[in-house]
Amino acid sequence: MAKSSAGQIHLVNIIQKFSPLLMCGFVSDARKMEEFLTQSAREKLSDFAKKIAIPQDNVHCHIRAGNVRDKVTRAADELAADVIIIGSRNTNIQTHLLGSDAADIVRYARVPVFVIR
Repeated sequence: MAKSSAGQIHLVNIIQKFSPLLMCGFVSDARKMEEFLTQSAREKLSDFAKKIAIPQDNVHCHIRAGNVRDKVTRAADELAADVIIIGSRNTNIQTHLLGSDAADIVRYARVPVFVIR
């Protein structure tokens, strides 16, 4: 889609925040873990971006931390996205056809959402 329209691709990776109760007493380890996850996400997005068959100037990587639904929908708004494309996996009976994050994004996004299975 981006190739045919000379559009921009924004790859967004959301790192979920750790629960304060879960990490109680391990603040320095939590920071190290977040730094590791951020660096790992940055490397993976960069590697993936290189595989996209459009000019690299049109591919942008973003790493955010927090709730997946909130961060993806906010990023779409901030970037004036025309569409959100998200993968879905690990379905269960409650989410039926979509994963819970994908279902939430479909429900709350202000732009069309394509879900890839």
